[in-house]
Amino acid sequence: MQLSDLLLHGGLALDLVGLAVRIAALLWVPVNRRPSSATAWLLAIFLIPYVGVIAFLLIGNPKLPRSRRAKQRELNSRIAELTRGLPEVALAPEAGWVQQVARLNRNLGALPLTDGNAATLIEDYGESLHEMAAEIDTATEFVLCEFYILAVDPTTTPFFDALARAVQRGVKVFVLFDHIGSRGVPDYRRTTAHLDRIGVEWRPMLPVMPLKGRYQRPDLRNHRKLLVVDGRVGFMGSQNLIDRSYNKPGNLKRGLLWQELMTRVEGPVVQALNAVFITDWYSETDELLGGRVPALAARIPEPGTGELACQIVPSGPGFDNDNNLKLFASLLYGARRRVSLTSPYFVPDESLLAAVTTAAERGVDVELFVSELGDQPMVYHAQRSYYEVMLRAGVRIYLYPAPYILHAKHFTIDDDVAVIGSSNMDMRSFGLNLEVVMMVSGRSFTDAMRQVEDHYRAVSRELTLEEHLRQSLPTRLLDNLARLTSALQ
Repeated sequence: MQLSDLLLHGGLALDLVGLAVRIAALLWVPVNRRPSSATAWLLAIFLIPYVGVIAFLLIGNPKLPRSRRAKQRELNSRIAELTRGLPEVALAPEAGWVQQVARLNRNLGALPLTDGNAATLIEDYGESLHEMAAEIDTATEFVLCEFYILAVDPTTTPFFDALARAVQRGVKVFVLFDHIGSRGVPDYRRTTAHLDRIGVEWRPMLPVMPLKGRYQRPDLRNHRKLLVVDGRVGFMGSQNLIDRSYNKPGNLKRGLLWQELMTRVEGPVVQALNAVFITDWYSETDELLGGRVPALAARIPEPGTGELACQIVPSGPGFDNDNNLKLFASLLYGARRRVSLTSPYFVPDESLLAAVTTAAERGVDVELFVSELGDQPMVYHAQRSYYEVMLRAGVRIYLYPAPYILHAKHFTIDDDVAVIGSSNMDMRSFGLNLEVVMMVSGRSFTDAMRQVEDHYRAVSRELTLEEHLRQSLPTRLLDNLARLTSALQ
């Protein structure tokens, strides 16, 4: 057989394989997947079949391994059984519609709405670290520390010194951090060595260690940020345990600084934060901490004396439903007068985009705070691709000024309810990241959140439709390309 015949037959064989791959993709890719994600994957496989298939096999599964999901369901069942007899919290008449959202959250994430809580906001980066360290110094039983990124540097050293002092007092200290997230910043090995040196018990979350038999889709990440001291006080929000420059040379060169928002909570809701940490520790170690630390044994939340009703909502690929997305969309459709959204990465799926634009189109005052600068180019450009449709719908978009990256994640609906936590309003946080947010019903907390939003508005500039449309054609093309790639989940 001549060389030309071999090439002809080889090319024909490749064409047949390519056709088979495309047919298989049409049958397999759309199964239990968002239409936008399925379309993006199919487009990638049809255009570049071999590269697309390899990428799909590596990062195409949006769920955690079955064993991890089974652990989540097991603990959800335990929590649901334990709290089955709790009476439903009666909200004020004007916030009665939020009660249905609370039922939704409980059905999806198992954790109940509890009343008698107190919560305060912490806007200052350094003050947040100081307050957390001060509470650790009061610990007598246990400290639970879980952050997406955790690093020992001059800014965070006082926090880790407080952990060391707690260990020396005989306090049980448990630390979790995301494996890939923390490895992505400088001094990872120095940080883990320091944790060993001070004697805390620590584990990396969702480790990518194929040689040790620990592997899942590598871009599934645990993005939660929380701290609990003695089950008495907790902290949660957007801030990681690292200098606000993230110690990265590129950030330092650009002078970038992260702007965060954390909340300090007391009351029965802290036990829900306990439950989130216990679940994540169990997922990584197969150990239920209640067997070793009696104070962490699951129990019915005790009544509190605060004035806020709070509910913790965990979400992520360990759950069978999009817990955070359904919460956000439900609240947006319930809005009657005002919505204020803050998200550093606003890349919504179709349902959330529809909820936001529909609210504006039916006369609700809707505003969105985002950063003027982006620290992640592809996300930044994908986000910009949604601005035109939102501006035309009547959404007001405010750009938080450089050199700050507005990394806070929260929103308020009317005067009734607020949400704060680790979840961005993007497809990664809805489908790929483990997140935790808190829904709060109570006028005092909403008013405090409004003050934060007023500060954002005072220092930001408003983006107009005219300004946005003046973008160059290459920029608009890049925005739309980034939007397409963001759907690859």
